[in-house]
Amino acid sequence: MIYHVVSVADWNRQASASIYAPPTFEAEGFIHCCTKAQLKGVLQRYYQDHTDLLLLHLDESKLEFTVKYEAATNNELFPHLYGVLNKTAITSIEKIS
Repeated sequence: MIYHVVSVADWNRQASASIYAPPTFEAEGFIHCCTKAQLKGVLQRYYQDHTDLLLLHLDESKLEFTVKYEAATNNELFPHLYGVLNKTAITSIEKIS
């Protein structure tokens, strides 16, 4: 299981689509994800002042595009999804408060 943090507004803009891509997808070419162990650090580093966030729980075996674990912050290996997110891979959506 890997995870993706998304704002409620970004999620709602694509609510009726069968796929999801964050606003940064075109520029970066992948979707940032994290493991459960990395989630706390990701929220502290990048979302500390944000509200109205959702956590997408993703089943890697159901993703239609490749996930690569690549070095990022502190040489930690983060999962990057190299393609759009097919919503059939989402096992649950959790509100982050």
